[in-house]
Amino acid sequence: MQSSGHRFRDVEHHPLLAENDSYDSSSSEADMAERVWFIRDGCGMVCAIMTWLLVVYADFVVTFVMLLPSKDFWYSVINGVLFNCLAVLALSSHLRTMLTDPVSMQAFPNTTLSLIQQALCFGGAVPKGNATKEYMDNLQLKPGEVIYKCPKCCSIKPERAHHCSICKRCIRKMDHHCPWVNNCVGEKNQRFFVLFTMYIALISAHALILCGFQFFSCVRGQWTECSDFSPPVTVILMIFLCLEGFLFLTFTAVMFGTQIHSICNDETEIERLKSEKPTWERRLRWEGMKSVFGGQPSLLWINPFAGFRIRRLLLRAKKGGPEFSV
Repeated sequence: MQSSGHRFRDVEHHPLLAENDSYDSSSSEADMAERVWFIRDGCGMVCAIMTWLLVVYADFVVTFVMLLPSKDFWYSVINGVLFNCLAVLALSSHLRTMLTDPVSMQAFPNTTLSLIQQALCFGGAVPKGNATKEYMDNLQLKPGEVIYKCPKCCSIKPERAHHCSICKRCIRKMDHHCPWVNNCVGEKNQRFFVLFTMYIALISAHALILCGFQFFSCVRGQWTECSDFSPPVTVILMIFLCLEGFLFLTFTAVMFGTQIHSICNDETEIERLKSEKPTWERRLRWEGMKSVFGGQPSLLWINPFAGFRIRRLLLRAKKGGPEFSV
């Protein structure tokens, strides 16, 4: 479609802006500080609540069924502190994944497309319905310049963006939509998703090891002495914990491996499944890891609280609470 000397095309995905270009906008960051990203999807919210309940159940069984009745004080203290710390890190990573806009605020070059770039950068997500004729006419595009839009959400489409039917937005570097975190895994929250899968795998393995020790000690001694609960209740609780631990360990270990492989190859799962040829400069191995986790390898890589601003939450509370993006 020809309009005002530029072309406006409906495409599903096509590069619009260079990935390595940068655009610093303090106003956009300030606006983003006032927003909370949350997907109001019924299935996703149920799955997210189930995730928390399953972690709380595992913590209950480990703490009150296995560790507190133990006669070995240091065994209980060390394993209790370790398991609960891993559980807090897992749930914190889950929250950061769920409440973080999956599209990076790192934006776009300061060219004639600056209005587009600021719109894409505002709030992180690609705005819905901004690819209108009136809006395009106000962009002052160069003659012959091609602009691509998503026909599903009618928004201007940046490079490596794909439309999510659940989020109802175009998500840049979208890997997949995960109902367990009720969000898309994209450019900005992939790090937290990797940490979430890693910590869930660790607490699952830890719970399975503790269950093995508990069964061994109960069989070798007296069932009535190895737990404060009755033997049938203890067995049922530990069997459910073993099943939960085995399933979650298998699932999250596989997801962790695929995410690391995706990061090291700078290729999302959607791009791999669609066999899309890279039109961007790929960041392989350690360069890809540093681009996702930020900077040189350090303990900050495994810290889900890195970059968290308490003052921003307090400012939101004073100004009447957060705004939900979706």
